[in-house]
Amino acid sequence: MRAIVQRVKSSSLVIDGEEYSSINKGFMVLLGVTYGDTEKDAKTLAEKIVKLRVFEDDQGKMNLSLNDVGGELQLVSQFTLYANCKDGNRPAFIDAAKPDVSVPLYEKFVEYCKELLPNKVVTGVFGADMKINLINDGPVTIILESKDGKIL
Repeated sequence: MRAIVQRVKSSSLVIDGEEYSSINKGFMVLLGVTYGDTEKDAKTLAEKIVKLRVFEDDQGKMNLSLNDVGGELQLVSQFTLYANCKDGNRPAFIDAAKPDVSVPLYEKFVEYCKELLPNKVVTGVFGADMKINLINDGPVTIILESKDGKIL
């Protein structure tokens, strides 16, 4: 399971020209699922993201988590995180899990995040054509990956 975590001042997600979800200060997370990912990976990744200390404290050091700053979380499924570009210029997506595998794991990941950050988690729509507008804060962008329940 792979996540791109972006610290944002705000983020909004639009589907079919209408705002579907938005957050203020927090993380906008793109999540990809591959074959072999498990619920343990979803839980490990959710815990790591919610506990990431990348918000500034009084001394200007990245030392605070989402909970510490009252931050929010926007979660978006993104199969293209598993694009394979080794051969040629057209990405292959064979490493991205099909919906029968990825949807339940994505939903489990969302569930874990909601348990860890009650009333502060919003999502997109799995498989929808989404437009994301965000103000990246820093910018701070972190790539996380979980395999066999461990952060790589």
